[in-house]
Amino acid sequence: MPDTQSSLPAVPKAWPFEEARKVAERLARTGKSSALFETGYGPSGLPHIGTFGEVARTSWVRHAFTELTGLPSKLLAFSDDMDGLRKVPDNVPNREMLAQHLGKPLTRIPDPFGTHPSFGAHNNARLRSFLDSFGFAYEFASSSEYYASGRFDAALLRVLERHDEILAVILPTLGAERRASYSPFLPIHPKTGIVMQVKVEKLDPAAGTIAWRDPDTEEWFETLVTGGAAKLQWKADWAMRWHALGVDYEMSGKDLIDSVKLSGRICRILGSEPPTGFTYELFLDEQAQKISKSKGNGLSVEEWLRYAPPESLGQFMFNQPQRAKRLYFDVIPRAVDEYLANAARAHEQEGVERAANPAWHIHAGQVPQEAHSPLSFAMLLNLASVVNAETPDILWGFIRRYNPQATPEDMPFLARLVEYALAYYRDFVRPAKQFREPDATERAALQDLAEGLRALPADAPAEDIQTLLYDVGKRHPFPELRAWFGCLYQVLLGQQEGPRFGQFIALYGIPETITLIETALARTPA
Repeated sequence: MPDTQSSLPAVPKAWPFEEARKVAERLARTGKSSALFETGYGPSGLPHIGTFGEVARTSWVRHAFTELTGLPSKLLAFSDDMDGLRKVPDNVPNREMLAQHLGKPLTRIPDPFGTHPSFGAHNNARLRSFLDSFGFAYEFASSSEYYASGRFDAALLRVLERHDEILAVILPTLGAERRASYSPFLPIHPKTGIVMQVKVEKLDPAAGTIAWRDPDTEEWFETLVTGGAAKLQWKADWAMRWHALGVDYEMSGKDLIDSVKLSGRICRILGSEPPTGFTYELFLDEQAQKISKSKGNGLSVEEWLRYAPPESLGQFMFNQPQRAKRLYFDVIPRAVDEYLANAARAHEQEGVERAANPAWHIHAGQVPQEAHSPLSFAMLLNLASVVNAETPDILWGFIRRYNPQATPEDMPFLARLVEYALAYYRDFVRPAKQFREPDATERAALQDLAEGLRALPADAPAEDIQTLLYDVGKRHPFPELRAWFGCLYQVLLGQQEGPRFGQFIALYGIPETITLIETALARTPA
């Protein structure tokens, strides 16, 4: 392997580099000089947030591998588009037409949208467009194309030769009824075009064929396992693909742990070492329930991107991938501000320290200079909440007073955050605002704060205001300072938490804050 010590004198402490090191060790062991990373999809539906997470995480490992070794690599985005259509999706037109093609490979079903040669081609195009929109570097692969072109022929014949050994691995994992008819091979019916799940009655490895009977007509067929006339059940298919393509690395969710082990055993039967793997945890909803597309309890990519930049979604995916995380709207502001903080640090860091920064991975080592904001997303949300902002101009009026040089043209990332903050405020903050009355201690402290603010110059810096806040909190019998700041958020802003309050006052304005306090005190009885 090439010496890369000059660029990275030590391996950064970030999980993509830990994974990259495993890939490097695998290549050293197998004698390969390049690495193949793979992600797989079932194109019967639209790409979802899990698709983004898997491709993004794999891309980060691949980039770390390049930095670590200097060796070439490729990311293969593999679509299982030869799978049979099991049910008609709810969100497509011409559902009656699709119902007539149940069981057929997705690439042999007409496109209900009428824009592509097949339903599989339509969904593949949506997948590629989805991946392209995030700038991922990948090579697309179609299962139907690989089967039909003969790229899998040698591997399929190998599966036929080792059929009994593979069955011995798979059958113990199946129920009694399924065991009786199971075969790793699924012939394509030569008359109906349906992917058949039938018992294989006879194997002929020399001829490369399987014999089976149509359960409806009792007609016998002999089918080649090559050339796209048959495909494999998915666990065997996964293993065959690893073997045929020489896949070095593939991630999968926690729910596929047993499948990964089974496919790994089949891959070894075929004569190859399974790829290095990584198991990521699944996402949970607000009630800590597993997210399910059928339940509709998840958060989609489109929904996230309505309220925050894609970099923040990358930040969320980067954090502790082997830990279950709740994925719902409330996590968005924190992810945005985590990204902003990391992007700012990245411009001050060098070497290993910088390569451990999530923003460095999110941007493939090139964190853009414009990826910064003088204000946090939480601050913008609080400002929008207090002034009941409906348009960007309202927020920019306060922003320019805080930072006279700030303009949408000179700070495009901040301009995007303003738009996102307004959308998030309208849909989540405003409906949830609930002011509470201050108790006697809080009322006295708020009056004290108003007097202290009157003594400050109108352009007092945020640090001086923050010092005043601490002094006021300490002068009154709060059990802890956190309770004082909780009072400010709940009584003045109508929410449970918020940003650094000194900076908020500097942004909103001292006179305006005094009025805010007076309004809150007048709103509640003494």
